[in-house]
Amino acid sequence: MSAALSRRLLIFAALISAAAIFECFLLFERPGLGIGHFYYLAIALAAMAGGVRLGMTAGAVATGLYVAGVLINQDVPSNELLTTGTVTRGVTYVTIGALIGWFASHNRALVAELRVLADRDVLTGLPNTRAFETAITRRLAAGRMFALLVADMDVLKDFNRDEGFTAGNDALRRLADRLATSLGPDDDIARIGNSEFAILATVQGPDGAAQLAARLERILADDRTKATLGWAAFPREGDNALALYRAASERLYARKVMRSYLRPVPEPVEQHAS
Repeated sequence: MSAALSRRLLIFAALISAAAIFECFLLFERPGLGIGHFYYLAIALAAMAGGVRLGMTAGAVATGLYVAGVLINQDVPSNELLTTGTVTRGVTYVTIGALIGWFASHNRALVAELRVLADRDVLTGLPNTRAFETAITRRLAAGRMFALLVADMDVLKDFNRDEGFTAGNDALRRLADRLATSLGPDDDIARIGNSEFAILATVQGPDGAAQLAARLERILADDRTKATLGWAAFPREGDNALALYRAASERLYARKVMRSYLRPVPEPVEQHAS
């Protein structure tokens, strides 16, 4: 159930309960019975739905209904309105509405923040695997051509070995920032592994994915952000998320192996006899 629907249901329940309480007050209220206390239920429902303002408004409306009920109900002496108890009741209604509304708004803000954090990678701040799955499902449902790129950082092990894990984490953040700032506003990026990032981008033509991968590799060519990318295009190389990811990963690691063979071997240092 969506949050908007839940709020509408709460407001509807608040209105129905307020009307029912008012009706019961007119029919059954007698001095000392205290049916007016049930207005707290309607106030709470309204405050949970709309926050502080609606909670205070509901408290004020409940006070008005209580006063109207006393004036209409012949079994309740109207002189009871001319007491500090009526003022106290009104202040209490409004205060309770404000308090419950504040806690409800605060709770909604916390839930929204937790939802964001649940879809974010703690280290880089990028969307995580869960958010990536949602993004690729949305693109598959749209049915338009797009590219899935998988990037793997080449030098993370070197950072972790030579400079420590803190330097490795800094390198991952640099890589994430460069990738994020190099993509279009409609592209999606996520961290899906220790050193792996996934990109979803709209491309034009069958060679668009390869061209985008080449451009990103040039941007990341610096020794401190160097990465290798593999790619796959929908629907040519897969019609579902698993097939696309497998095709992109196979291309990525094939290119990594090829680069390892092409890497120049350092010349041995000659030993001179003393």
